[in-house]
Amino acid sequence: MDKSVTWKPDVLGLGYLQATLELKPDAEGEVVATLVKALPPKVPSFFSRLVGKAEQVATNTDVLYIHGWSDYFFQKNLAEYWRSQGAQFYALDLRKYGRSIRPGQSEGFIEDLSDYDEEIELALEVMGHGTEKSHSDSRAAAGRKLVLMGHSTGGLVLSLWADRNPGRADAVVLNSPWLEYQLTAAARALVTPALRAGAKLNPKTKMPSIDFGFYSRTIDIHKDGEWEFNLDWRPEHGFPVRPAWLNAILTGHAKVAAGLDIDAPVFTWLSTKSLLVPRWSPEMKKADVAIDVNIVAARVHHLGKLVTLSRIENAMHDVILSARPVRQKAFAELTRWLKAYL
Repeated sequence: MDKSVTWKPDVLGLGYLQATLELKPDAEGEVVATLVKALPPKVPSFFSRLVGKAEQVATNTDVLYIHGWSDYFFQKNLAEYWRSQGAQFYALDLRKYGRSIRPGQSEGFIEDLSDYDEEIELALEVMGHGTEKSHSDSRAAAGRKLVLMGHSTGGLVLSLWADRNPGRADAVVLNSPWLEYQLTAAARALVTPALRAGAKLNPKTKMPSIDFGFYSRTIDIHKDGEWEFNLDWRPEHGFPVRPAWLNAILTGHAKVAAGLDIDAPVFTWLSTKSLLVPRWSPEMKKADVAIDVNIVAARVHHLGKLVTLSRIENAMHDVILSARPVRQKAFAELTRWLKAYL
């Protein structure tokens, strides 16, 4: 049974609920995270019509999804996929992201990625996957499996969490995880000392933006994409980058480079190519324009002893927002993996 929280209708409409998770306040005041729950559909979805109940590969399974940088959960097709496979799907808007942003806050700001443990643990408690000591009667103890899924920065956050918390997850699924700095580990090592100094002196100073808005253009239904989202929660040029936040990210990258030991099987989607250039091109709709996928591919093998890397041709940064044939290929690859490892 879920921990006692107040569920209310979510902005995604029918079939989605949200609950506010109260966190410890900080210098900016009230801090919350938001857990979104996808209800079983009353009418079979597109995915459900394709997958027979006997072929579902994630029954008796709970999924927790975490978004990327300057993002929030709006990808209803991801929830529909997991529901079609028999899973109960949840998504977490981290503090100062999306549904969890409060007036006067520095969007997306964090000084240590492990601080997210607070909302992750609260979300898992609601889902019935709290620590065994405090939840001996939870659904986890009753045998429900737990899949952690993260996109981009969320993939980095969950990878580090899974490494620190062995035995909690049954599988980890990563969608273009941001596991290394775009300009290689050597460049990361060069910029880190100056960045740490800046993080101490002026942790929230806004740094020059390097987001040209190209990625947003590739997914926005009003431009070159096919998805509708809240531009206040997912702005065209992203949130302001601040020294303390970037230092936290690079510290996470360094930990991955040193090697993690995730004890659950890990599956990762990556595009076959990146296109990191300062000028718009229609080819950006068929490439990752946020991370260097080849550098990240090398880091995937640092996550644990059982890792699977699936390179998806013509995929964008958020693989499930790619063109329909591309995302269908990606979901098929994930389903095949789940049959073997979940």
